[in-house]
Amino acid sequence: MPYLHIQVSGAADDALGQRIAASAVELTHRLLHKDPALTAVVVDFIPAQRWFIAGRPLGDGQPRSYHWMVSITDETNTKREKAEYLKAVHQAMDELLGGVAEHSYVHVADLRAAAYGYGGLTQEHRYQHG
Repeated sequence: MPYLHIQVSGAADDALGQRIAASAVELTHRLLHKDPALTAVVVDFIPAQRWFIAGRPLGDGQPRSYHWMVSITDETNTKREKAEYLKAVHQAMDELLGGVAEHSYVHVADLRAAAYGYGGLTQEHRYQHG
């Protein structure tokens, strides 16, 4: 039941947002083994003049940047799986955005099962009563 919040520098583009969301679901399913039917994705576009690297806004002609955050239940993936995921996400975003700044980030948030859930139930509850 991962939740992904992906921020991308540049003008809003619904078609690109849909491609990013589809890639997010596919990568999260294939590499982290998460159920696509329980995966939620939000894609936000941030104007380049409000995206700063080294204290300077991104300008025209510079590569775009992104911040990709996925929340998963702690202890459900190995370090190797997460490392492969980070690499694959960066490669996918580089392709989708036509090049990306080195200072683009992927964050896998391992959240305690007792403090994370959906539909009003924690993952711990689902585990104990599943």
